[in-house]
Amino acid sequence: MKQARLILDDGTEFLGWSFGAEKNVSGEVVFNTAMTGYPESLTDPSYAGQMLVFTYPLIGNYGVPSVGLESNGLPTWMESGRIHVKAMIVADYSEAYSHWNAKESLAQWLCREQVPAITGIDTRRLTMRLRERGVMMGRVVIGDEQPETAMTPSSADYGSVNWVEQVSCKEVMTYQPERSCYMDQNQKKRVVLVDCGVKANIIRCLLRRGIEVIRVPWDYDFNTLDFDGLFLANGPGNPEQCGITVEHLRVFLQHPNVRPCMGICLGNQLLARAAGAKTYKLKYGHRSHNQPVRQTGTNRCFITSQNHGYAVDDTTLPPEWEALFVNMNDGSNEGIRHRSKPWLSAQFHPEACSGPVDTEFLFDDFVEMLHTVK
Repeated sequence: MKQARLILDDGTEFLGWSFGAEKNVSGEVVFNTAMTGYPESLTDPSYAGQMLVFTYPLIGNYGVPSVGLESNGLPTWMESGRIHVKAMIVADYSEAYSHWNAKESLAQWLCREQVPAITGIDTRRLTMRLRERGVMMGRVVIGDEQPETAMTPSSADYGSVNWVEQVSCKEVMTYQPERSCYMDQNQKKRVVLVDCGVKANIIRCLLRRGIEVIRVPWDYDFNTLDFDGLFLANGPGNPEQCGITVEHLRVFLQHPNVRPCMGICLGNQLLARAAGAKTYKLKYGHRSHNQPVRQTGTNRCFITSQNHGYAVDDTTLPPEWEALFVNMNDGSNEGIRHRSKPWLSAQFHPEACSGPVDTEFLFDDFVEMLHTVK
């Protein structure tokens, strides 16, 4: 292993050892407190442009499965076809791994995909720094690069880059459910999914419920298509960079033919902006498997999987909209809905993968709206 350093934008430096690709990179440094699921997290497009810190101390002990491809083209064991994080930072990388599904080590996978990684970092101190100062840009430096050339991250500010454009699909794609998922052809519904960086399990959840999914690029004018409902996917970065998507969404909301709409994560923020609300950046975001949320107006609480750095300011929602969920840790918005029309969204991930599936019922609610709204 070669010596490696993580240098934050404020000059704080952490020394460790490289176990991934020997490559210097810059990105926004964020932390995730989940105890499992590093293959799913690394392939989540929402992490594009970010260097991911795992607070759980031991990483790599169950190896990495093969990506695999299902008959519909979706990856079997991952959330996309490649790693999206800029770099990986851990306290203790396990070189020995054991799992029935493992095909290679984490280090082999990272090297093959040209993603740098550092072990031996005091991730507790690093996480405390990020909680105190907020997420910031940083740089991974492998080897003996001189400090004066390594101190300042040579990268644009994370929020000024349109990361959605980089991870969205480039053409329209169609996914058909298995015939066993619906009783007859007349029951099958068609949903347009706006791909802002969609996780594969969102599409799987829709297909399992008998939904035909039309996946379109982030800037595609989906209003020209024939469909029964709209789904706004998760994705990376600042929602302000997705102005084209928001404009298309406003046309959808103003259409006289009211059709159901559901959003997840970035989709929650885009729906809110289309409705007229504002969004803002959280100090250090929500990235974990144990974020508690409460459904507003009830005592129903759920443990959720989350990965986002921006949030909706629900005090700016128009009167015809209301908050649907609230975060029990910091009071931030976790979802919105229209008071009379079949439009709702969640800031967390009901499909999880990895994480708890307590809120997967939201997909059932969406499908029920598809079948009941005329």
